[in-house]
Amino acid sequence: MAEKPWDGRFSEKTDKSVEAFTASIAYDRRLYPYDIAGSIAHCRMLAKVGVITDEEASQLVEGLGTIKRELDHGKFVFDDSLEDIHMHIEARLLQVAGKVAQKLHTARSRNDQVALDVRMYLREETRQTIDLLKGLRTVLVDLAEAHADVVMPGYTHTQRAQPVLFAHHMLAYYEMFFRDQQRFNECLTRINVMPLGAAALAGTTYPIDRTYTAELLDFPAVSANSMDAVSDRDFVLEFLSAASICMVHLSRLSEELVLWSTSEFGFITLSDAFATGSSIMPQKKNPDIPEIVRGKTGRVVGALMALITLMKSLPMAYNRDMQEDKEPLFDAVDTLKACLSINAQMLPRITVNRDTMRRAASMGFLNATDMADYLVGQGMPFRKAHDCVGKAVAFALEKGKELDQLTLDELKPFSQLIKPDLFDHLTLEHMIDRRQSLGGTATDNVRQALAEARKVLAAGEAA
Repeated sequence: MAEKPWDGRFSEKTDKSVEAFTASIAYDRRLYPYDIAGSIAHCRMLAKVGVITDEEASQLVEGLGTIKRELDHGKFVFDDSLEDIHMHIEARLLQVAGKVAQKLHTARSRNDQVALDVRMYLREETRQTIDLLKGLRTVLVDLAEAHADVVMPGYTHTQRAQPVLFAHHMLAYYEMFFRDQQRFNECLTRINVMPLGAAALAGTTYPIDRTYTAELLDFPAVSANSMDAVSDRDFVLEFLSAASICMVHLSRLSEELVLWSTSEFGFITLSDAFATGSSIMPQKKNPDIPEIVRGKTGRVVGALMALITLMKSLPMAYNRDMQEDKEPLFDAVDTLKACLSINAQMLPRITVNRDTMRRAASMGFLNATDMADYLVGQGMPFRKAHDCVGKAVAFALEKGKELDQLTLDELKPFSQLIKPDLFDHLTLEHMIDRRQSLGGTATDNVRQALAEARKVLAAGEAA
């Protein structure tokens, strides 16, 4: 059984069941690159301020480098009795570098050490998430541009409402993921605060230089309060909140892909490479990728709920409960990145069935609002026009026709303001291009939105 850093206080050895129950090494081992980088910066700072010698610092840095190479190549031996990655590295350093290793933990605690590791880990993962979001936004713009003239029905309440451009629909998701990217950028600012030097909770009596350590680790800011530094997990909650919102957006997109790929809709065809079949029904082609993404949303939202519940009643400062922050965080990070990546691979390979979309947009009285707008243009108050067109829709339903299939003689009884030019107003192209209000689906608007999106992506904004 390995010696514990606190053995001096205790008269009994830690029970093996306690070691197994309290060990976090099974999952926090992924923090090792950050733990070693933090330790190297810490020992260099200790040498700078004279707490250890330059020679001792060199020995420690060399030993830590050896350990990193062992971990990189899978040659490191793990032991539950050492609990976490910090103790593993410290114990191995004693074997590699000798007694000088006992000086490494001077002026720090595992409390500020783990806070540093998680911040460094999450900083890197957030940057990767931002890159993935930029890639997905690019894919959406590519998809929209490739189908810029495709008309489809827009929906409210899952009922056909008004015609829109497919590109306009895709750009709605572009906007969602743009906001997600902004959120992660803002989150990154608060992640990027260095806690090392707070020690257990009160700071340290040693003449440390926290600013120098922050410079070595590329932190632009240093935590202002030592108690907050070791007990703060707001940055984790903020990441998980942004991740949950992003997964909700991915889930909404997934839901539409699932619906659109059904025989009932037939708006898109998924690539065979991104679909699966049935073990019993030979004809089946299942949209498993969007379904799984939709399902995985619950894991990320669940991670947020777990961490909020974990933190809601903890007194200052560090508590061992906070060991439970890592598994939900790691799982949420992995899940989000996987979902962003698979969507960026899948979306370029879908087939957009433009004729099916157009037929759907031509049915279901999607031009009713445009007929009302036409009457308003002839001087009729909108509420009266709404009522007039509603009666015309009821009549058309009885006749088994669409509004634009009724004759002028059939429409005249509803209003003498109706003239032959009404039928031009009821074409899909006219309905699309009349919606020129800022942010509307008019062709010119969508072209401008695509151009702006390209400009933003090229400039790296929100990236």
